Amino acid sequence: MSNPRIFDDLIADHDRQRALLQRVGDNPGADQARRDAFDTLRLELQAHAAAEEESLYATMLADPELREDARHSVSEHKEVDDFLGELMELEFGSSDWDAKFDEMRHRYEHHIEEEEEEMFPTAEKHLSAATEERIARTFEERKPAELERAEAHPPGDERE
Repeated sequence: MSNPRIFDDLIADHDRQRALLQRVGDNPGADQARRDAFDTLRLELQAHAAAEEESLYATMLADPELREDARHSVSEHKEVDDFLGELMELEFGSSDWDAKFDEMRHRYEHHIEEEEEEMFPTAEKHLSAATEERIARTFEERKPAELERAEAHPPGDERE
């Protein structure tokens, strides 16, 4: 059986992000292809987090049974944003940059694994089909706008 649309959307984003994490993390150096992959990843992570918070997490925060999972995930998004901000300040491709990227990659892969294996199934049990559909529409509308915002506001920048 297929996931509801919102979870399919989020998992599709996660799959793109995993591929970008691998492309950047498994290819050391400072070449343009790696830099482009990181730039795409940065924008994708920022936009995904914001759209996910505005759609799924906003709904989960209103449900006492789901609130703690949403809070936990929002704090992990902030942590990844902080990592991205630190990466932007380091020399791209340096050993310090690579070490910081590896740390961020590990934390983010743990985060999306936790979402997919624990949080999404729990949320699906508590949310109605109509709510899931509304969340999916909100996410799909917000993601392109959040990509534009990410272009204008680097990680760690106040986006509020």
